[in-house]
Amino acid sequence: MALNEARADAGVSASHQDRRNGCQLDENASSLTPSDPVPTAIPTQEAVRVSQAALALNEARQHAIFASVEVAMVLTDPAGIITSWSLGAEHVMGWTAAEMHGEHISTIFTAVDRSHNRADAIMEQALLDGRTTVECWHLRRDGQQFWASSHLSALHDKSGAHLGYLNVLRDQTHADLAGRAVQESQQRYRLAANATNDAVWDWDLTNNQVLWNDALQQAYGHAPDTVESSGSWWIDHIHPDDRARIDTSIHAVIDGNGITWSDEYRFRRADGSYADVLDRGQVIRDAEGRAERMIGAMLDLTRMRAAEAALRQSEERFRTILETIDAAFAIVQVKFDADDQPVDYRFLDANPAFERQTGVDLRGKWVTEYAPDLERFWFDTYGHVAKTGEAANFENYAQAFERWFDVRAVRVGDPASRQIAILFNDVTQRREAEERLRVSEALARENVDRVQLALAAGAIIGTWNWDLPTDRFTVDEGFAFAFGLDPALGRDGLSLEQVVETVHPEDRAGLMGAIAEVISRGGAYAHQYRVRRADGNYYWIEANGRVDCTEDGTPLSFPGVLIDVEDRRSIEAERDRATAALRALNETLEQRVAERTAELIQAEEKLRQSQKMEAVGQLTGGLAHDFNNLLAGISGALELINMRIAQHRLDDIDKYMAAAQGAAKRAAALTHRLLAFSRRQTLDPRPIDVNMLVEGMTELIQRTVGPSIRVQTIKEREPWPASVDASQLENAILNLCINSRDAMPDGGQITIETSNRCLDRSAAHAYDLPEGQYLCLCVTDTGTGMAPNIIAKAFDPFFTTKPIGQGTGLGLSMIYGFAKQSGGQVRINSEVGKGTAMSIYLPRYHGSAAIGAVDPDRSTATLAEASGTILIVDDEPSVRLLLMDALGDLGFSLIEAADSLSGLKVLQSDVNIDLLITDVGLPGGMNGRQMADAGREVRPNLKTLFITGYAENAVLGNSSLGPGMQVLTKPFSIDTLTGRVLELLST
Repeated sequence: MALNEARADAGVSASHQDRRNGCQLDENASSLTPSDPVPTAIPTQEAVRVSQAALALNEARQHAIFASVEVAMVLTDPAGIITSWSLGAEHVMGWTAAEMHGEHISTIFTAVDRSHNRADAIMEQALLDGRTTVECWHLRRDGQQFWASSHLSALHDKSGAHLGYLNVLRDQTHADLAGRAVQESQQRYRLAANATNDAVWDWDLTNNQVLWNDALQQAYGHAPDTVESSGSWWIDHIHPDDRARIDTSIHAVIDGNGITWSDEYRFRRADGSYADVLDRGQVIRDAEGRAERMIGAMLDLTRMRAAEAALRQSEERFRTILETIDAAFAIVQVKFDADDQPVDYRFLDANPAFERQTGVDLRGKWVTEYAPDLERFWFDTYGHVAKTGEAANFENYAQAFERWFDVRAVRVGDPASRQIAILFNDVTQRREAEERLRVSEALARENVDRVQLALAAGAIIGTWNWDLPTDRFTVDEGFAFAFGLDPALGRDGLSLEQVVETVHPEDRAGLMGAIAEVISRGGAYAHQYRVRRADGNYYWIEANGRVDCTEDGTPLSFPGVLIDVEDRRSIEAERDRATAALRALNETLEQRVAERTAELIQAEEKLRQSQKMEAVGQLTGGLAHDFNNLLAGISGALELINMRIAQHRLDDIDKYMAAAQGAAKRAAALTHRLLAFSRRQTLDPRPIDVNMLVEGMTELIQRTVGPSIRVQTIKEREPWPASVDASQLENAILNLCINSRDAMPDGGQITIETSNRCLDRSAAHAYDLPEGQYLCLCVTDTGTGMAPNIIAKAFDPFFTTKPIGQGTGLGLSMIYGFAKQSGGQVRINSEVGKGTAMSIYLPRYHGSAAIGAVDPDRSTATLAEASGTILIVDDEPSVRLLLMDALGDLGFSLIEAADSLSGLKVLQSDVNIDLLITDVGLPGGMNGRQMADAGREVRPNLKTLFITGYAENAVLGNSSLGPGMQVLTKPFSIDTLTGRVLELLST
């Protein structure tokens, strides 16, 4: 392209781009002419000269613009073919004018834009609007991309004909990258502010505007729409006692020349509470040092300080435990001689139990100062631990202290310091008890030998032991032979029904009556009856035994022996026949015969009684042997637990503790079940809302029955309250649901429904209930159902359809006894293959109801505030010790008494008593209830907690407890005891 053509094109471009210069394009010329008319006062030659001069100036200006290297200017024809390529275009994009002349404008666009015909679209838009501006990526000659701002104008002549396009491009790559960097920096700032748990704030000091991140809501609860963006809002949320101090400290930094600021204060949360915070800020100043902006972060110190407080509390608890435990603890430094042999050791520190265990205070002393002849064993053992770091566990006798010690020794601190920690217990009493047990076992073996000799001599033909709570007979082979039974059954255990099966039908009623009578009163037992042996014949035997009971009268065991009286009965029968014959032959001899007969009977009775007492005494010795074994097992378990605690082997005591607690819980549960179906258990009835109770158990029941069974509840809209023991009702519901689960091995549905029922006379008679209103709780399943013969025996004690070892047969018996004792009833409605519905009817309680239970949180919260005086009356020293220690740890003042007479004297005194805790069965002429009633005559508002393992209704009826009285059944946990005590004292 010629230079003049380039200038002409540049002039056209400039004319079209800058209309304000007053230039228009002359379609017949290649240069620009002024649009203003030539003044008529100037001569024609002058006008031409002026016009040419203006044109030359304009062309020079346009050439300068077109030749600029800062801006790329490109001219195209209407089809987009490049006709002019400025020096700036060469500089920006790299192509020369010769290379680009005749190329299409799309050459400078990216491949993606070319595939979408973006250049044509931009030209069409410019033709439509006159001009258009776009920002996009363009190409350089070397293939690199750059970001450009493109201004495309459509060129027209005076007549409006389309001449082409002028494209003016500016390289904006650096500006775009800088903008993106700013955006990325701002994005990183926002992400960092949102990721932290600190409440980050940005304070514009010029406008007093504060911006917060999301942590303000997360940490302190202030929603963004409730936060005012002003410094005043922040200052107003500082605690009034801290506000002036913080305002002064932060402005001292802002108004001075400081850069950083930090302080602690209390900041108000959205719920009105205050959080302890550590606030830090950084001041940003302008070039003249004026504070323009301040950015900071507010850290919540509440959890940190709570953790510090918890740590202090833990350390204090550890110190308290160390100071109060019965195990002796000491830090010992072992002394070695030149040959590195242990020759002495010194007690650097020791807890109070150390002096109690050893009987001497050795703090800071060398042991040889107190015991110069101490056994070498102690030096060698402690020296080995100090040198090797191997822990030692042992029991050994210390002659200097005249005691047995159970010791655990471990190395502590720097090995070079040769220090060890020892934890030990005085086990002298246990060792002495073990020796006594050994002697007792030897005596028991002698008693067993005597019983065996009696059995061998024929005086006793068999023995038995009947565990009454479990209804389990264990018998020897002689007993099994006498009753015609399989000896293997006797070893495994029999029920009463199995034993009486071979008793003569005419003697069964008398036998059952005699058994019931001795169980009800306890003590000695003797009865004669006939039994069928293996040969099918009946023989006379005499059973002699004794029923042993607890202190409150609960029967526990029934041991005894069998004596063969067949020959004696034959002799007595022959004697009776001879006596009758003599009476018939000689009436005069009747009196002598009667006297002789009486003497013979008396002699035989004395002989029988003597034999019975000897046999019972021998058998009791054998039972004492077994009982001593049990005591040895229990004592041994406790000693092992004590040893493991002393040795810090806490992981090892779980199995002993779990075994002991599991056995105790199973025994207690079985006792409660037996008492339940005998309707002699101690209940704690309270008005409850059964709907609330069921709702609270639903999640537990669902977890118990498993995911294959769906649990549904249907609740009466306004259920009547029922006065019942809530814990026993929960057990009953859970047992029913477990039975339903077992009846649905392939899954199904359990429905728990509550409803109000009014029973008229006929309905009440059918349910064996008094006429009236009842709350009915029904558990229905879709299981296998029960046949009529199974339903008839479902409530019988020990009846179960489950395999041996998978059920005791006491579940439904317990539920039946509990319902009857609560004044209600249980009924079964079942059909084989369709399911079972178990309905519990409970009498309606007229009044408001709620599940009466101590809130655990409230109980725990008030432990630290426990105060008051409690009188404890119990004739069992171990129970008193338990109560005194448990309640004494809570801070109560305690008074104890061992009988009702002593307890009543305290109640009738002027000593302040806030609560009476008493056993029901007490010596001293009154039971616990009578003593409490007598105490209430002088203390009308006396609060009382009865503790008992068994209570007759005449002593503690279900509805006879007055206000401020509660009953706690043995055995009980310490948490349950403290909960009841705090509940009574808080009412």
